[in-house]
Amino acid sequence: MRLRNLATRALTGGVALLLALLVTIPAAMAQTSGPKLDNASCLNCHEAKKKKIEVTPEQGEARALRGVPKERFAKAVHAKLQCVDCHTNIIDLAESMGRHATLGAQAASKVDCVECHFNLWEKAKRDNQTAANPRLGLVVEIAGAYAKSWHARKNTDNPSGVNASCNDCHNTHTFDIPLQGSKERTQWRLGGAELCGTCHTDQLEEYKESVHGKQIDEKKNPKAAVCFDCHTAHSVTSTSAATFKVQITAQCGNCHTESVASYKATYHGKITQLGYAGTAKCFNCHGSHGILRVDDPESTVAGENRLKTCQTCHNPRKGLPLATAGFATFLPHAVTNDFFKYPQMWLAYKLMIGLLVGTFAFFWTHSALWFYREYKERKERKGRPHVQVDALPEQYRGKHFRRFTRTWRIAHLLFALSLMTLTITGMPLLYSNADWAYYVIKWVGGPGIAGWIHRGAALVFVGVFIWHLLYIGIRIGRDFKNFKLFGPHSMVPNLADLRDIYAMFEWFLGQGPRPKFDRWTYWEKFDYWAPFWGVTIIGVSGLMMWIPAAVAVYLPGWVFNVAAIFHGDEAILAVVFLFTVHFFNNHFRPDKFPLDVVMFTGTVPLDEFRHEHALEYQRLRDSGELEKYIVEQPSRPMTLGSRVLGFTLMAIGLTLLTLVAIGTFFVGH
Repeated sequence: MRLRNLATRALTGGVALLLALLVTIPAAMAQTSGPKLDNASCLNCHEAKKKKIEVTPEQGEARALRGVPKERFAKAVHAKLQCVDCHTNIIDLAESMGRHATLGAQAASKVDCVECHFNLWEKAKRDNQTAANPRLGLVVEIAGAYAKSWHARKNTDNPSGVNASCNDCHNTHTFDIPLQGSKERTQWRLGGAELCGTCHTDQLEEYKESVHGKQIDEKKNPKAAVCFDCHTAHSVTSTSAATFKVQITAQCGNCHTESVASYKATYHGKITQLGYAGTAKCFNCHGSHGILRVDDPESTVAGENRLKTCQTCHNPRKGLPLATAGFATFLPHAVTNDFFKYPQMWLAYKLMIGLLVGTFAFFWTHSALWFYREYKERKERKGRPHVQVDALPEQYRGKHFRRFTRTWRIAHLLFALSLMTLTITGMPLLYSNADWAYYVIKWVGGPGIAGWIHRGAALVFVGVFIWHLLYIGIRIGRDFKNFKLFGPHSMVPNLADLRDIYAMFEWFLGQGPRPKFDRWTYWEKFDYWAPFWGVTIIGVSGLMMWIPAAVAVYLPGWVFNVAAIFHGDEAILAVVFLFTVHFFNNHFRPDKFPLDVVMFTGTVPLDEFRHEHALEYQRLRDSGELEKYIVEQPSRPMTLGSRVLGFTLMAIGLTLLTLVAIGTFFVGH
């Protein structure tokens, strides 16, 4: 009886549970599956012509929802999408409740344009449909740029939102950028500044008064610059960032091609090309949003305002001496091909080009002919039995001739090291548009450190030069009675050098024997005197640019433009001459190849000395003074060390020469 009652109760409970399920399941289904949420259903409430929908505080922050213009939405790029494709948090419509049923407050989320397009692109990649969706790929690229931009950052006043969302600029319901070149595109572009001005009101007001803004508002010129031409549309970054300061100058060049090209020739422009923000950019001089024409009296670069503009950067607060009067006449956009507008630049450039062409035309021809003749004679000597004529006396065999003292060798080494340092730190500026310049200046430590190293090396170079002058002056003064201005020990060129040049070219062409030389050859004298004008030109121009505020007190600003030409082109002359002609004369010609270590050891084999300086050898031998210069050959460690040092310096020199050649012939400066 007890079991029967239990069974009856179980059966009754099961039937009741089944009946409950049959009742509640359809009710639940009815509760969660209302009318279908298609676009027509959404527009019944959200169409722009309808009454605005007020969102109550219980449903979120109190606000009125913006309506969707039905006609414009039908023409927009998103017209084929369903509303719920983007508004994924809305799953149903509950008429009786008068509001949307959602997945719940925790699951509800705002529309994320970036995430949506990324997801679509990932799906296209999985389905191998990327080629069929090129526009989607472009949108994803743009969305990626936006995600890293200043606009996508959290808003400091409202951390739950960003500085600017896609919808703030585009209105996703009506978004459809017109085709390039169409009338609609022109109208769209003319309204670009107003769009940005909805947030950036102060900047918009300033822009409207600028030359760019008036071109847009008054003349309806679609070529005039608007906000996104300078700031970009989607990669907007902080205007205080170094990358932005560098990039915006390039943006100016999209319209002001010639002005930016001439700006790049200045120190300011070269540092900018190297990717550093420490020097003046276009906006530092011309302003940013309120740019006026140069001839406008209110312009920051107008005559009376220019010095004040220079002083915004060139002042003690920025770590620079205060700009002086000459700064106002500096030519930031001067060119070298306009004689009537910039005669001083034209003349300076032509003078230096003439010096470069003349010097290399002579000495490269000289080197080529010398190589030909010396190689030919060397080959002939090897091809016939060797007969020793006028052999060295027995006691001199294997001996060396002391040609340079330790003092001169140290001076030569300091000259070489300082000049190479000057080249490493200076050439990246001269060839700032070459790819290698960026890496060299970065390796050095940036333009600031490179500048100090450059000036330090210049002081060493000039210091050695001045020491040399004092040393020579003292030597001559002590024995002035016996000093002969055109004697064999003098470095002053004389008529004998002209005869030697003529005889040398006769030998080159097979019309005469190789001339015999005294203590100094004409090419050695040229090597000696070249630093005199080199140090003068490079040193004076470099000093002027080092202390511009002091110089500009007395001289007009255009002297700095001329100084830059002299400094740069003379530097090219020095570097190319030393690493081609000088290297050839002393290392690369057949009789010397691959390296002459006389400037490191100080000595040269006596038989080689007799061949190279036959007149001096004979004079010393006849006077009995030869013995004073005879020394033992350098030790093996000394010779090995000299070779290592020589090849190292040669490798550095040839590397620098290669970089200069790339900058000159493949990039230009």
